[in-house]
Amino acid sequence: MIILDTHVLVWLDEGNHNLGKQTRKLIDLALQEDCLAVSPISFWEITMLLKKKRLEIGIDIKIWRQDLLEKGLNEIPMHGAIAIQAGSLPNFHGDPADRIIVASSLSTSAKLVTADKKILAWPGLQDKQNARA
Repeated sequence: MIILDTHVLVWLDEGNHNLGKQTRKLIDLALQEDCLAVSPISFWEITMLLKKKRLEIGIDIKIWRQDLLEKGLNEIPMHGAIAIQAGSLPNFHGDPADRIIVASSLSTSAKLVTADKKILAWPGLQDKQNARA
């Protein structure tokens, strides 16, 4: 299973050049194998960015999400165990969305694809892929 960080989901959808070739191959394979996922918190983050006019996707967020799910993207179910793990991550920065995404990755033993330098540097997450690679 591969979990995409929020910015990676946006990069993938818009065909952004920041997404590395190796990462793109990894994502394509995961999509073919029905193993590509995001945390629902990513849709919250994107909605907030749209509301603040810091992001434009050109379509209603509900339709955008549904289109992604119909193309094979999966959502990791959000539950109390993930919330507890997110709150308990040792020596991890305070961003709650990042905490939930990392906890989702840890709880499902999934590789997290991100370009977030803080997440990539955190030693508690072993299975990670730099999205720029």
